[in-house]
Amino acid sequence: MATFYLRQLLVGRDIGVDDVAGAQMQNFVYLVGDSDTGTCLVVDPAWDVAGALDRARDDGMRVTGALVTHYHPDHVGGSIFGLRIEGLAKLMDLAPGKVHVHELEADGVKQVTGLSESDLARHHGGDRISVGGIEIELLHTPGHTPGSQCFRVKDALVAGDTLFLEGCGRVDLPGGSPEEMERTLSQRLATLPDDMVLYPGHAYGGESAPLAVVRRVNPYLRAAMAKARGARPS
Repeated sequence: MATFYLRQLLVGRDIGVDDVAGAQMQNFVYLVGDSDTGTCLVVDPAWDVAGALDRARDDGMRVTGALVTHYHPDHVGGSIFGLRIEGLAKLMDLAPGKVHVHELEADGVKQVTGLSESDLARHHGGDRISVGGIEIELLHTPGHTPGSQCFRVKDALVAGDTLFLEGCGRVDLPGGSPEEMERTLSQRLATLPDDMVLYPGHAYGGESAPLAVVRRVNPYLRAAMAKARGARPS
């Protein structure tokens, strides 16, 4: 029987320890996989790709590909705010494998990282992929970007910039949509169980928490759910 493996890596603490800009951005990189087969995928590899691969090796794991929540350079590499951030292109040099991305996000990923179409596996919402014996469900959660996706793995939700413990991703950047974000928070994520643990893309408000807690403390989530019910947020 497969044994679920998940490791959360905070840029500036666990990887990229000398990267001041990375530490300020508070990005998380994740490793998810099957401890029995020793294989895993890396979620949003950026800032210190070699460091993430080293942490996987420390755990006896081998990275066989990548999962992308969305195309922004602080999650996949590229240029932002005058910074040049390493990411998927470096991963293809060090540990080549398929990059799993939502179909609406694929062109953005190619544009900011320089990857080719052959590097990508395009997906729809609801697709499932496996690493070892662990199944990962790809949830399409637009709002921050058109092709943003979260990954449901066992009792974990790796959410990228869709949902933080005390906030949600910005909707004022190109491709952002307040209406889609509201639908994502109030409908697309509403059926997930309270005991599922949220693992966000940034350490904004904390590192992880059960959705029951997030639903209680996150003002954006509470407001979206209250609006959907036709009530005032408590």
